[in-house]
Amino acid sequence: MFTPICPDLPDPAWESDSMVNPALVDPATIRATAAEAWIRAHPVLRNYRALYAQALDEADPGYLGGFGVFRHTARPAGPADTDAVTPDNDTLPSRAWLDLRAEPWVLSVPATDDYRVLAVHELDTLPAGLIGSRTTGQGAGDFLVAGPDWRGQPPPGITGVIRTATRLVGVVGRTRLPGNTPADLAALRAVQEQYRLRPLHEYAGTPAPAPAPEPVWPVWRDEVPEGVEFLTFLDFLLGFFPPTDALPPAETALRGRLTDLGVDGRGEFEPAALPLEVRAELGRGIADGRARLTRAVAELRDSAGLFGTREEVGGDFLRLAVAAELDPYGLPAEEVWYGRWAADSEGHRPPNAADRDYLIRFAPDALPPARFFWSATMYALPGHRLVDNTLDRYSVGGDTPGLVRDPDGGLTLYVQHKRPANAEHSANWLPAPDGPFAVVLRIHGPEAAVLDGRWQPPPLTPR
Repeated sequence: MFTPICPDLPDPAWESDSMVNPALVDPATIRATAAEAWIRAHPVLRNYRALYAQALDEADPGYLGGFGVFRHTARPAGPADTDAVTPDNDTLPSRAWLDLRAEPWVLSVPATDDYRVLAVHELDTLPAGLIGSRTTGQGAGDFLVAGPDWRGQPPPGITGVIRTATRLVGVVGRTRLPGNTPADLAALRAVQEQYRLRPLHEYAGTPAPAPAPEPVWPVWRDEVPEGVEFLTFLDFLLGFFPPTDALPPAETALRGRLTDLGVDGRGEFEPAALPLEVRAELGRGIADGRARLTRAVAELRDSAGLFGTREEVGGDFLRLAVAAELDPYGLPAEEVWYGRWAADSEGHRPPNAADRDYLIRFAPDALPPARFFWSATMYALPGHRLVDNTLDRYSVGGDTPGLVRDPDGGLTLYVQHKRPANAEHSANWLPAPDGPFAVVLRIHGPEAAVLDGRWQPPPLTPR
Protein backbone atom coordinates (compact mmCIF):
# COMPACT_ATOMS: atom_id res chain seq x y z
CA MET A 1 0.00 0.00 0.00
CA PHE A 2 1.24 3.46 -0.82
CA THR A 3 1.58 6.27 1.69
CA PRO A 4 -0.33 9.46 0.82
CA ILE A 5 1.98 12.16 -0.49
CA CYS A 6 2.18 15.68 0.81
CA PRO A 7 2.61 18.13 -2.09
CA ASP A 8 5.10 20.16 -0.06
CA LEU A 9 7.34 17.14 0.61
CA PRO A 10 7.49 15.04 -2.59
CA ASP A 11 8.22 11.38 -2.06
CA PRO A 12 11.36 10.40 -4.02
CA ALA A 13 9.47 7.39 -5.38
CA TRP A 14 7.38 9.78 -7.47
CA GLU A 15 10.31 11.62 -9.03
CA SER A 16 10.24 10.81 -12.76
CA ASP A 17 9.61 12.32 -16.15
CA SER A 18 6.06 10.89 -16.25
CA MET A 19 2.94 12.97 -16.76
CA VAL A 20 1.61 11.85 -13.35
CA ASN A 21 0.74 14.76 -11.08
CA PRO A 22 1.71 13.69 -7.54
CA ALA A 23 -0.39 16.42 -6.03
CA LEU A 24 -3.55 15.03 -7.64
CA VAL A 25 -3.13 11.27 -7.62
CA ASP A 26 -4.14 9.41 -4.49
CA PRO A 27 -2.11 6.19 -4.56
CA ALA A 28 -4.91 4.32 -2.82
CA THR A 29 -7.17 4.89 -5.84
CA ILE A 30 -4.76 3.83 -8.60
CA ARG A 31 -5.74 0.14 -8.50
CA ALA A 32 -9.47 0.91 -8.60
CA THR A 33 -8.96 3.46 -11.37
CA ALA A 34 -6.97 0.95 -13.42
CA ALA A 35 -9.69 -1.70 -13.05
CA GLU A 36 -12.40 0.73 -14.11
CA ALA A 37 -10.26 2.08 -16.96
CA TRP A 38 -9.45 -1.43 -18.23
CA ILE A 39 -13.15 -2.31 -18.34
CA ARG A 40 -13.96 1.03 -20.01
CA ALA A 41 -11.17 0.51 -22.54
CA HIS A 42 -12.14 -3.07 -23.40
CA PRO A 43 -14.69 -2.22 -26.13
CA VAL A 44 -12.54 0.64 -27.42
CA LEU A 45 -9.53 -1.66 -27.86
CA ARG A 46 -11.57 -4.46 -29.41
CA ASN A 47 -12.88 -1.94 -31.89
CA TYR A 48 -9.44 -0.52 -32.64
CA ARG A 49 -8.14 -4.03 -33.27
CA ALA A 50 -10.77 -4.40 -36.02
CA LEU A 51 -10.23 -0.86 -37.31
CA TYR A 52 -6.47 -1.34 -37.57
CA ALA A 53 -6.81 -4.59 -39.50
CA GLN A 54 -9.60 -3.41 -41.79
CA ALA A 55 -8.77 0.25 -42.45
CA LEU A 56 -5.01 0.65 -41.81
CA ASP A 57 -3.03 -2.57 -42.26
CA GLU A 58 -2.83 -3.26 -45.99
CA ALA A 59 -1.13 -6.61 -45.32
CA ASP A 60 -4.03 -7.92 -43.24
CA PRO A 61 -6.39 -10.40 -45.01
CA GLY A 62 -9.34 -8.44 -43.67
CA TYR A 63 -8.19 -5.09 -45.09
CA LEU A 64 -11.15 -3.24 -46.61
CA GLY A 65 -9.23 -0.64 -48.61
CA GLY A 66 -8.96 2.21 -46.10
CA PHE A 67 -11.58 4.63 -44.80
CA GLY A 68 -14.76 5.27 -46.76
CA VAL A 69 -14.75 1.92 -48.58
CA PHE A 70 -17.38 -0.80 -48.30
CA ARG A 71 -16.34 -4.43 -48.39
CA HIS A 72 -19.14 -6.97 -48.72
CA THR A 73 -18.97 -10.61 -47.73
CA ALA A 74 -20.31 -12.68 -50.61
CA ARG A 75 -20.95 -15.95 -48.77
CA PRO A 76 -22.39 -17.01 -45.40
CA ALA A 77 -20.00 -17.46 -42.49
CA GLY A 78 -18.55 -20.93 -41.94
CA PRO A 79 -16.09 -22.77 -39.67
CA ALA A 80 -13.11 -21.17 -41.40
CA ASP A 81 -14.25 -17.69 -40.38
CA THR A 82 -12.41 -17.19 -37.11
CA ASP A 83 -11.89 -13.42 -37.19
CA ALA A 84 -15.40 -12.60 -35.95
CA VAL A 85 -16.85 -13.16 -32.48
CA THR A 86 -19.90 -15.47 -32.63
CA PRO A 87 -20.15 -15.14 -36.44
CA ASP A 88 -23.67 -14.67 -37.78
CA ASN A 89 -24.67 -17.31 -40.34
CA ASP A 90 -28.06 -15.74 -41.18
CA THR A 91 -27.00 -12.46 -42.75
CA LEU A 92 -24.16 -11.35 -45.00
CA PRO A 93 -22.09 -8.50 -43.57
CA SER A 94 -20.95 -5.27 -45.19
CA ARG A 95 -18.21 -3.34 -43.39
CA ALA A 96 -16.70 0.13 -43.65
CA TRP A 97 -14.88 2.71 -41.52
CA LEU A 98 -15.31 6.48 -41.63
CA ASP A 99 -13.02 9.28 -40.48
CA LEU A 100 -15.37 12.18 -39.72
CA ARG A 101 -12.78 14.79 -38.71
CA ALA A 102 -12.74 16.73 -41.98
CA GLU A 103 -16.41 16.39 -42.96
CA PRO A 104 -19.44 14.10 -42.71
CA TRP A 105 -20.11 11.19 -45.03
CA VAL A 106 -23.31 10.17 -46.82
CA LEU A 107 -24.42 6.54 -46.61
CA SER A 108 -26.89 5.58 -49.36
CA VAL A 109 -29.06 2.46 -49.46
CA PRO A 110 -31.36 1.07 -52.18
CA ALA A 111 -34.95 -0.07 -51.91
CA THR A 112 -35.26 -3.77 -51.10
CA ASP A 113 -37.79 -6.30 -49.84
CA ASP A 114 -35.19 -8.26 -47.86
CA TYR A 115 -34.38 -7.62 -44.20
CA ARG A 116 -31.41 -5.33 -43.64
CA VAL A 117 -29.86 -3.20 -40.95
CA LEU A 118 -26.81 -0.95 -41.26
CA ALA A 119 -25.50 0.20 -37.90
CA VAL A 120 -23.13 3.12 -37.40
CA HIS A 121 -20.99 2.17 -34.40
CA GLU A 122 -18.93 4.65 -32.45
CA LEU A 123 -15.37 4.15 -31.24
CA ASP A 124 -16.51 2.24 -28.14
CA THR A 125 -18.86 0.06 -30.30
CA LEU A 126 -22.10 1.75 -29.19
CA PRO A 127 -24.55 2.34 -32.08
CA ALA A 128 -25.09 5.99 -32.97
CA GLY A 129 -27.90 5.10 -35.36
CA LEU A 130 -29.51 2.29 -37.35
CA ILE A 131 -30.62 2.33 -40.98
CA GLY A 132 -32.80 -0.62 -41.86
CA SER A 133 -36.07 -2.46 -42.28
CA ARG A 134 -37.29 -1.81 -38.73
CA THR A 135 -36.08 1.75 -38.22
CA THR A 136 -36.14 3.53 -41.59
CA GLY A 137 -38.12 1.11 -43.77
CA GLN A 138 -37.43 -0.74 -46.99
CA GLY A 139 -37.12 2.30 -49.24
CA ALA A 140 -34.04 3.96 -50.70
CA GLY A 141 -32.39 6.82 -48.82
CA ASP A 142 -29.32 9.01 -48.32
CA PHE A 143 -28.24 9.33 -44.68
CA LEU A 144 -25.72 11.87 -43.39
CA VAL A 145 -23.22 10.60 -40.78
CA ALA A 146 -21.74 13.61 -38.96
CA GLY A 147 -19.08 13.67 -36.24
CA PRO A 148 -19.01 15.73 -33.04
CA ASP A 149 -17.21 18.70 -34.63
CA TRP A 150 -19.61 19.35 -37.52
CA ARG A 151 -21.96 22.32 -37.15
CA GLY A 152 -23.34 22.54 -40.70
CA GLN A 153 -26.80 21.94 -42.14
CA PRO A 154 -27.71 18.86 -44.22
CA PRO A 155 -27.99 19.56 -47.94
CA PRO A 156 -31.21 18.92 -49.89
CA GLY A 157 -32.00 15.28 -50.52
CA ILE A 158 -30.79 13.92 -47.19
CA THR A 159 -33.22 11.38 -45.74
CA GLY A 160 -31.90 11.46 -42.18
CA VAL A 161 -28.91 12.45 -40.03
CA ILE A 162 -26.87 10.29 -37.66
CA ARG A 163 -24.76 12.36 -35.28
CA THR A 164 -21.89 10.60 -33.55
CA ALA A 165 -19.97 11.23 -30.33
CA THR A 166 -16.67 10.01 -31.83
CA ARG A 167 -14.62 11.14 -34.81
CA LEU A 168 -14.01 7.60 -36.03
CA VAL A 169 -16.94 5.26 -36.64
CA GLY A 170 -17.56 1.89 -38.19
CA VAL A 171 -20.46 0.75 -40.35
CA VAL A 172 -21.62 -2.85 -40.03
CA GLY A 173 -24.39 -3.85 -42.41
CA ARG A 174 -26.36 -7.09 -42.18
CA THR A 175 -28.48 -8.16 -45.14
CA ARG A 176 -30.74 -11.20 -44.86
CA LEU A 177 -29.88 -14.27 -46.91
CA PRO A 178 -33.31 -15.80 -47.63
CA GLY A 179 -31.83 -18.96 -49.14
CA ASN A 180 -28.49 -20.52 -49.94
CA THR A 181 -28.81 -21.03 -53.69
CA PRO A 182 -26.57 -19.28 -56.24
CA ALA A 183 -29.55 -17.16 -57.31
CA ASP A 184 -30.17 -16.08 -53.70
CA LEU A 185 -26.53 -15.10 -53.26
CA ALA A 186 -26.48 -13.19 -56.55
CA ALA A 187 -29.63 -11.24 -55.60
CA LEU A 188 -28.22 -10.37 -52.20
CA ARG A 189 -24.90 -9.23 -53.68
CA ALA A 190 -26.82 -6.95 -56.05
CA VAL A 191 -28.36 -5.25 -53.01
CA GLN A 192 -25.03 -4.97 -51.21
CA GLU A 193 -23.34 -3.37 -54.20
CA GLN A 194 -25.85 -0.52 -54.02
CA TYR A 195 -24.73 0.44 -50.50
CA ARG A 196 -22.70 3.58 -51.21
CA LEU A 197 -20.43 5.92 -49.25
CA ARG A 198 -19.55 9.47 -50.35
CA PRO A 199 -17.90 12.37 -48.52
CA LEU A 200 -20.34 15.24 -48.08
CA HIS A 201 -18.59 17.53 -50.56
CA GLU A 202 -18.89 14.88 -53.29
CA TYR A 203 -22.58 14.33 -52.57
CA ALA A 204 -23.36 18.06 -52.45
CA GLY A 205 -21.06 19.08 -55.32
CA THR A 206 -19.11 21.55 -53.19
CA PRO A 207 -15.33 22.10 -52.80
CA ALA A 208 -13.49 19.54 -50.72
CA PRO A 209 -12.42 20.71 -47.25
CA ALA A 210 -8.83 20.60 -46.07
CA PRO A 211 -7.92 17.04 -45.07
CA ALA A 212 -7.44 16.18 -41.42
CA PRO A 213 -3.82 15.54 -40.38
CA GLU A 214 -2.71 11.91 -40.61
CA PRO A 215 -2.17 10.47 -37.13
CA VAL A 216 0.68 8.16 -36.21
CA TRP A 217 -1.52 5.11 -35.76
CA PRO A 218 -0.17 2.78 -33.05
CA VAL A 219 0.47 -0.72 -34.38
CA TRP A 220 -1.96 -3.18 -32.87
CA ARG A 221 -0.63 -6.22 -31.04
CA ASP A 222 -2.85 -8.76 -29.34
CA GLU A 223 -0.91 -8.51 -26.08
CA VAL A 224 -1.72 -4.80 -25.66
CA PRO A 225 -4.76 -5.33 -23.38
CA GLU A 226 -2.74 -7.58 -21.08
CA GLY A 227 -0.55 -4.86 -19.59
CA VAL A 228 -0.18 -1.20 -18.72
CA GLU A 229 0.34 -0.38 -22.41
CA PHE A 230 -3.43 -0.47 -22.84
CA LEU A 231 -3.41 3.03 -21.38
CA THR A 232 -1.13 4.23 -24.20
CA PHE A 233 -3.68 3.10 -26.77
CA LEU A 234 -6.56 4.49 -24.74
CA ASP A 235 -4.76 7.84 -24.50
CA PHE A 236 -4.38 7.93 -28.30
CA LEU A 237 -7.96 6.90 -29.00
CA LEU A 238 -9.51 9.36 -26.55
CA GLY A 239 -8.28 12.02 -28.95
CA PHE A 240 -11.03 10.86 -31.30
CA PHE A 241 -13.63 10.87 -28.51
CA PRO A 242 -13.91 14.47 -27.24
CA PRO A 243 -15.47 15.17 -23.85
CA THR A 244 -18.90 16.77 -23.98
CA ASP A 245 -21.63 17.73 -21.57
CA ALA A 246 -23.59 14.74 -22.85
CA LEU A 247 -21.16 12.24 -21.31
CA PRO A 248 -22.52 10.48 -18.21
CA PRO A 249 -21.06 11.55 -14.83
CA ALA A 250 -19.21 8.23 -14.46
CA GLU A 251 -17.37 8.87 -17.75
CA THR A 252 -16.45 12.41 -16.77
CA ALA A 253 -15.19 11.28 -13.36
CA LEU A 254 -13.08 8.46 -14.81
CA ARG A 255 -11.56 10.77 -17.40
CA GLY A 256 -10.60 13.17 -14.63
CA ARG A 257 -8.76 10.44 -12.73
CA LEU A 258 -7.08 9.25 -15.94
CA THR A 259 -5.96 12.82 -16.71
CA ASP A 260 -4.27 12.91 -13.31
CA LEU A 261 -2.33 9.82 -14.41
CA GLY A 262 -1.34 11.45 -17.69
CA VAL A 263 -3.98 9.79 -19.89
CA ASP A 264 -5.66 12.88 -21.34
CA GLY A 265 -6.25 12.16 -25.04
CA ARG A 266 -3.10 13.86 -26.33
CA GLY A 267 -1.45 10.56 -27.18
CA GLU A 268 1.67 11.33 -25.12
CA PHE A 269 1.25 8.84 -22.26
CA GLU A 270 4.39 6.80 -21.62
CA PRO A 271 3.96 3.93 -19.14
CA ALA A 272 7.70 3.28 -18.91
CA ALA A 273 8.10 6.66 -17.20
CA LEU A 274 5.75 5.75 -14.35
CA PRO A 275 7.17 4.99 -10.92
CA LEU A 276 7.45 1.27 -10.22
CA GLU A 277 4.87 1.47 -7.45
CA VAL A 278 2.33 3.02 -9.78
CA ARG A 279 2.93 0.41 -12.46
CA ALA A 280 2.52 -2.36 -9.90
CA GLU A 281 -0.82 -0.97 -8.74
CA LEU A 282 -1.93 -0.53 -12.34
CA GLY A 283 -1.11 -4.18 -13.00
CA ARG A 284 -3.21 -5.28 -10.04
CA GLY A 285 -6.06 -3.13 -11.27
CA ILE A 286 -5.87 -4.69 -14.74
CA ALA A 287 -6.16 -8.14 -13.18
CA ASP A 288 -9.15 -6.96 -11.15
CA GLY A 289 -10.87 -5.58 -14.24
CA ARG A 290 -10.30 -8.76 -16.23
CA ALA A 291 -11.69 -10.89 -13.38
CA ARG A 292 -14.82 -8.73 -13.13
CA LEU A 293 -15.45 -9.08 -16.85
CA THR A 294 -14.93 -12.85 -16.77
CA ARG A 295 -17.44 -13.22 -13.93
CA ALA A 296 -20.01 -11.01 -15.62
CA VAL A 297 -19.81 -12.94 -18.89
CA ALA A 298 -20.18 -16.27 -17.08
CA GLU A 299 -23.30 -15.04 -15.28
CA LEU A 300 -25.03 -13.74 -18.43
CA ARG A 301 -28.22 -15.53 -19.50
CA ASP A 302 -29.52 -13.44 -22.41
CA SER A 303 -29.08 -10.06 -24.07
CA ALA A 304 -32.02 -8.38 -22.34
CA GLY A 305 -30.73 -4.96 -21.32
CA LEU A 306 -27.21 -5.70 -22.62
CA PHE A 307 -26.95 -3.92 -25.96
CA GLY A 308 -28.21 -0.38 -26.30
CA THR A 309 -27.54 3.22 -27.24
CA ARG A 310 -25.27 5.60 -25.32
CA GLU A 311 -28.32 7.07 -23.60
CA GLU A 312 -29.44 3.61 -22.50
CA VAL A 313 -26.03 2.29 -21.40
CA GLY A 314 -24.93 5.51 -19.70
CA GLY A 315 -21.92 4.98 -17.44
CA ASP A 316 -22.37 1.22 -17.05
CA PHE A 317 -18.90 0.33 -18.29
CA LEU A 318 -19.17 -3.33 -17.30
CA ARG A 319 -22.35 -3.77 -19.32
CA LEU A 320 -20.62 -2.26 -22.36
CA ALA A 321 -17.55 -4.47 -21.86
CA VAL A 322 -19.64 -7.63 -21.60
CA ALA A 323 -21.50 -6.68 -24.77
CA ALA A 324 -18.23 -6.09 -26.61
CA GLU A 325 -16.84 -9.40 -25.35
CA LEU A 326 -19.81 -11.35 -26.72
CA ASP A 327 -20.42 -9.32 -29.88
CA PRO A 328 -18.60 -6.00 -30.37
CA TYR A 329 -21.26 -4.87 -32.83
CA GLY A 330 -24.34 -6.26 -31.14
CA LEU A 331 -27.58 -4.41 -31.74
CA PRO A 332 -30.20 -3.10 -29.31
CA ALA A 333 -32.76 -5.67 -28.23
CA GLU A 334 -35.50 -3.94 -30.21
CA GLU A 335 -33.57 -4.85 -33.36
CA VAL A 336 -32.19 -8.27 -32.40
CA TRP A 337 -32.80 -10.16 -29.16
CA TYR A 338 -30.00 -12.55 -28.25
CA GLY A 339 -30.46 -15.56 -25.97
CA ARG A 340 -27.79 -18.10 -25.10
CA TRP A 341 -28.00 -21.69 -23.99
CA ALA A 342 -24.77 -21.76 -21.97
CA ALA A 343 -25.91 -24.55 -19.63
CA ASP A 344 -28.33 -27.46 -19.84
CA SER A 345 -31.40 -28.11 -17.71
CA GLU A 346 -29.33 -30.19 -15.28
CA GLY A 347 -26.86 -27.40 -14.64
CA HIS A 348 -23.93 -28.59 -16.76
CA ARG A 349 -21.99 -25.48 -17.77
CA PRO A 350 -21.07 -25.48 -20.55
CA PRO A 351 -23.07 -28.31 -22.10
CA ASN A 352 -20.92 -31.00 -23.70
CA ALA A 353 -21.95 -33.08 -26.72
CA ALA A 354 -19.02 -35.47 -26.35
CA ASP A 355 -20.95 -37.62 -23.89
CA ARG A 356 -24.64 -36.72 -24.26
CA ASP A 357 -27.30 -35.63 -26.77
CA TYR A 358 -29.74 -32.78 -26.23
CA LEU A 359 -33.00 -31.38 -27.51
CA ILE A 360 -34.70 -27.98 -27.53
CA ARG A 361 -38.49 -28.21 -27.76
CA PHE A 362 -40.65 -25.23 -28.68
CA ALA A 363 -44.30 -25.78 -27.74
CA PRO A 364 -46.90 -25.11 -30.49
CA ASP A 365 -47.75 -21.67 -29.09
CA ALA A 366 -44.21 -20.80 -27.94
CA LEU A 367 -42.09 -20.51 -31.09
CA PRO A 368 -39.85 -17.42 -30.98
CA PRO A 369 -42.12 -14.44 -31.76
CA ALA A 370 -40.23 -12.57 -34.49
CA ARG A 371 -41.37 -9.81 -36.83
CA PHE A 372 -38.66 -10.77 -39.32
CA PHE A 373 -36.98 -14.12 -38.51
CA TRP A 374 -35.26 -16.17 -35.80
CA SER A 375 -32.43 -18.69 -35.67
CA ALA A 376 -30.48 -20.89 -33.23
CA THR A 377 -26.76 -21.04 -34.06
CA MET A 378 -24.26 -23.59 -32.72
CA TYR A 379 -20.81 -22.53 -31.51
CA ALA A 380 -17.92 -24.68 -30.33
CA LEU A 381 -16.19 -23.62 -27.13
CA PRO A 382 -13.80 -22.09 -26.46
CA GLY A 383 -13.66 -19.48 -29.19
CA HIS A 384 -17.30 -19.49 -30.33
CA ARG A 385 -16.47 -21.10 -33.67
CA LEU A 386 -19.05 -22.42 -36.11
CA VAL A 387 -19.05 -26.22 -36.15
CA ASP A 388 -17.94 -28.15 -39.22
CA ASN A 389 -20.48 -30.88 -40.10
CA THR A 390 -21.68 -33.07 -42.95
CA LEU A 391 -24.75 -30.94 -43.68
CA ASP A 392 -22.94 -27.59 -43.75
CA ARG A 393 -25.66 -26.53 -41.33
CA TYR A 394 -24.60 -24.03 -38.70
CA SER A 395 -27.98 -22.68 -37.60
CA VAL A 396 -31.62 -23.73 -37.60
CA GLY A 397 -34.51 -21.28 -37.73
CA GLY A 398 -38.12 -20.73 -38.52
CA ASP A 399 -37.52 -20.73 -42.27
CA THR A 400 -34.97 -23.57 -42.45
CA PRO A 401 -36.14 -25.83 -45.33
CA GLY A 402 -37.32 -29.34 -44.44
CA LEU A 403 -37.94 -28.96 -40.71
CA VAL A 404 -40.47 -31.47 -39.36
CA ARG A 405 -43.05 -30.25 -36.86
CA ASP A 406 -44.10 -32.35 -33.89
CA PRO A 407 -47.55 -33.99 -34.04
CA ASP A 408 -48.99 -31.20 -31.88
CA GLY A 409 -47.49 -28.46 -34.06
CA GLY A 410 -44.48 -27.77 -31.88
CA LEU A 411 -40.87 -27.90 -33.03
CA THR A 412 -38.06 -29.99 -31.55
CA LEU A 413 -34.42 -29.36 -32.42
CA TYR A 414 -32.01 -32.26 -31.92
CA VAL A 415 -28.67 -30.96 -30.64
CA GLN A 416 -25.96 -33.62 -30.86
CA HIS A 417 -22.60 -34.44 -32.41
CA LYS A 418 -23.58 -37.44 -34.54
CA ARG A 419 -26.35 -37.25 -37.09
CA PRO A 420 -29.55 -38.84 -35.72
CA ALA A 421 -30.52 -42.18 -37.24
CA ASN A 422 -34.21 -41.22 -37.18
CA ALA A 423 -35.06 -39.36 -40.41
CA GLU A 424 -37.38 -36.85 -38.74
CA HIS A 425 -34.83 -36.14 -36.04
CA SER A 426 -32.16 -35.76 -38.71
CA ALA A 427 -34.28 -33.14 -40.49
CA ASN A 428 -34.24 -31.06 -37.27
CA TRP A 429 -30.59 -31.71 -36.41
CA LEU A 430 -28.45 -28.85 -35.12
CA PRO A 431 -24.92 -30.34 -35.36
CA ALA A 432 -22.82 -29.94 -32.22
CA PRO A 433 -19.05 -30.33 -31.74
CA ASP A 434 -17.50 -33.34 -30.05
CA GLY A 435 -17.10 -31.32 -26.89
CA PRO A 436 -18.38 -28.18 -25.11
CA PHE A 437 -20.66 -25.75 -26.92
CA ALA A 438 -23.11 -22.88 -26.64
CA VAL A 439 -26.21 -22.19 -28.74
CA VAL A 440 -27.13 -18.56 -29.46
CA LEU A 441 -30.74 -17.66 -30.26
CA ARG A 442 -31.27 -14.55 -32.40
CA ILE A 443 -34.72 -13.05 -32.83
CA HIS A 444 -34.74 -10.29 -35.46
CA GLY A 445 -37.56 -7.87 -34.79
CA PRO A 446 -38.64 -9.42 -31.46
CA GLU A 447 -42.25 -8.99 -30.46
CA ALA A 448 -43.19 -7.25 -27.20
CA ALA A 449 -43.53 -10.57 -25.34
CA VAL A 450 -39.81 -11.20 -25.88
CA LEU A 451 -38.74 -7.74 -24.79
CA ASP A 452 -40.80 -7.68 -21.59
CA GLY A 453 -39.94 -11.25 -20.61
CA ARG A 454 -43.34 -12.88 -21.06
CA TRP A 455 -41.80 -15.21 -23.65
CA GLN A 456 -38.86 -17.30 -22.47
CA PRO A 457 -36.73 -19.78 -24.42
CA PRO A 458 -37.27 -23.46 -23.53
CA PRO A 459 -34.47 -25.36 -21.74
CA LEU A 460 -31.67 -27.29 -23.38
CA THR A 461 -32.53 -30.79 -22.18
CA PRO A 462 -30.25 -33.87 -22.15
CA ARG A 463 -31.84 -36.85 -23.89
